[in-house]
Amino acid sequence: MLPGVVGTIQATEAVKLLLGIGEPLIGRLLTYDALGMRFREVRLRRDPKCPLCGTSPTITDLAIHRNGAGAACEASPDGHREGVAAGVAPKAGG
Repeated sequence: MLPGVVGTIQATEAVKLLLGIGEPLIGRLLTYDALGMRFREVRLRRDPKCPLCGTSPTITDLAIHRNGAGAACEASPDGHREGVAAGVAPKAGG
């Protein structure tokens, strides 16, 4: 039931944005307590120091995440990042 409720809310938000109707949840966070059957809305303020969306962003290129696989956050089975982003297999036993 929980995925259905959350999915319906997400679909409704997408329709509102695509059609330009209603009041989308921009600048607001909607939380859902499934056990208590309660919704709560929290207003959010933009952080001017945010490296992605702040007044002076330092993250300006997200191309590394475009393909989704083998990206910067991927780790090898032993927990090290060495060579993973470049597509190099980790050394055996290492």
